[in-house]
This record gives sequence, C-alpha cells and structure tokens, in this order.
Amino acid sequence: MRPDATPYIRVASGRLLSLIAKSPNLVEVSSVSDDDVLFGFRLRLFSLAGEIGVRPACRAMGVHHSTYYRWKRKVDRWGLEALRVRERRRPRMPNALGPHLEQRILAFSLAHPGLGPKRISAELAREKWGGLRISAHGVWRVLRRHGLNTRRRRLGLVAGYAARYERPPLPEAPRHIETSQPGELVGVDCFYIGRLSGTKGAVWQYTAIDLNSSFAWAELHTSPKNPRAEHCRTLVERVACDLARAGWRLQAVITDNGSEFRSQHFVRGLQRLGIEQRRIHAGRPQTNGHVERLQQTILEECWRPSFARSLVPRLTALQRDLVQYLGDYNFDRAHTGRLTQGRVPAEIVYGASKVRPPR
Repeated sequence: MRPDATPYIRVASGRLLSLIAKSPNLVEVSSVSDDDVLFGFRLRLFSLAGEIGVRPACRAMGVHHSTYYRWKRKVDRWGLEALRVRERRRPRMPNALGPHLEQRILAFSLAHPGLGPKRISAELAREKWGGLRISAHGVWRVLRRHGLNTRRRRLGLVAGYAARYERPPLPEAPRHIETSQPGELVGVDCFYIGRLSGTKGAVWQYTAIDLNSSFAWAELHTSPKNPRAEHCRTLVERVACDLARAGWRLQAVITDNGSEFRSQHFVRGLQRLGIEQRRIHAGRPQTNGHVERLQQTILEECWRPSFARSLVPRLTALQRDLVQYLGDYNFDRAHTGRLTQGRVPAEIVYGASKVRPPR
C-alpha cells in the first residue's frame, strides 16, 4: 500500500463508521443520488490507488492519471469532501436580461395583466416607463420563465387563485372513407408514364382500386397528349364486370376533376351502368388517396425495376410486367391496411377458399 494514500482511507473508513453508528437506519431511509454514486466511485479510486498504485488503479477504473492527480491536489488541501460534485449555478448569458429588468417586466405585466408581450414591450419603450428597449420575444421569455406567459395565468395571480389547467388540444382523428363491401366505392385515376421508343404519343396508366378490398386494376394506353375518356370508361366497365362475376355490384366511383372524367362520353357510360360518380374537391387530392397510393406503389415496385432492367423499354414489355405485378398484388400479397388487416385482396373479393376469379 502506498503511504500517501493511507491517511485518506483511514479517514474515509472512520467517517463512514461514525456515520453508521449515529444513524443505524440510514441505509433504509436515505436515497442515493447520482452525485453520491460519483463520490463513492472517486473514493474507490483513491482506495485502489493505495492498494495497487496510481497508474494500475486509473487503468482499472477508466480514469486518466492526470485527473487523479488533479483530484489529489484538492484532497490534500480540503480533504476527501473535495471529491464531491460541486453544485453549479445557472449560467448567465452575456445578452441575458438583468434581474432589475425582469422585475420591471413582471411588475408591469401584473399591473396590466390584460396586455400581451408585444404591448408590454411597446409600453416599456416609452419614456414614461423608463424607455426600456426590450423585444416582445424577450418579454415573453421572462413571463414564461416565471409561469406568467398566458393572460389567464396573470389574471389568476392578480385575482389570488391559481390558473385553471389548460389541457392541450387532442390531435384531430384521421379521416377515412368508410366502405362496408367490395364495389361500394372504387377510386379511378390516371398516371403519366412517359414517351417510349416505338410508340406514338404519351403512355398513360389508367388505374382503379376497390376501397374496401384494395383489389387493383390498371391498363396502359397511348394518347397524343392527355388521357382519353374512352379508356377510362373501358376500365370502369372492366371493373364492373369483374365485380359482377365475383357477386358484387359496382355502386360508385370517385375521381378527380380532370377533363377525361368530366367528358360526356365517360359520364354517359356511368349512367348507362347505373354507377354514381363522385368528384373530389379541387385542391384535395388526398380524398382519392387510395388510388394515389396505389400508383406510387406500382411506380416503386414495378416501373422503376422495369426501367432499370431495360435500356430501351417497350410498351409491350411494360404491359407484360404490369399484368404480372397485378397478379401478385391482388392474389399473392398480404395487405396490412386499415380494412384489409393482413388479408389478400382476392380473399375479400372472391372469398378465402377461392382466390382466383372464375373463368
């Protein structure tokens, strides 16, 4: 044992024994704080340094030897109590308001509890109140620091009672379109693919999805510029036919306000089939969010891999990839949506025992 560490160990042991003798129930009723744990760690370091040496003890305890000698100088001067963690005062920032200014702000806010931080700042800047140039945000921070940042709290303090607890507003519940069976509502939209080599005009994807089962339909067609109403009508007729073969009736479709969906050719086709058309409000594409999300899923899982595999993609190849992807999407992929809950869309449309459409 090193001779320079022996006195500290004896002093620490003697103080610990005397403390236990005076308070035998100390261990049961006292609570150990983080500072006490750190103080015990430092005492253990000095004890271990007296047993095996300073360098080996510092390596064993994970403390640099320069830190040990810095602590040792304090111990030599003030004793083992110098190893305790010193309480630090709250730092004062250079641009912080002085206590006398905070008192002026608090006094003025309580004298005029109906005024907000902006008005208080403007009034204090007047000569009659001393010409104090304090920003409205600085006034608000002082009031918040003292719990007077709302008018209700200031009025409550002036009236002599505590301000009523203000419960934070509950988040708004997410809105959903509710459906009870397949075919009750189908979302329809168009998605621009691009201009491909060997095709005339632009390639558009015409997409439909049943909101109850997430069963999806999609087709690729070319047009000179914008989507065509006849292709949209053909897709809706196909959806109605597939649902009818499964024992469901297509009751309504929801679309945006594009020209292809406002065309009389499309509207008359829905009227002939007895299908209701619903249009979303302008600037609210999230109302038709089911089909929007489907188009994003097809883009990420079908089109981007297809374009990455081929240097010059062809329309026929993309149509083949789309048919293959939709077969997996509808008949072999579990959907974890709010209504599907881990089921395959075909199980909802055609039944769990028959997940392929009848021929």
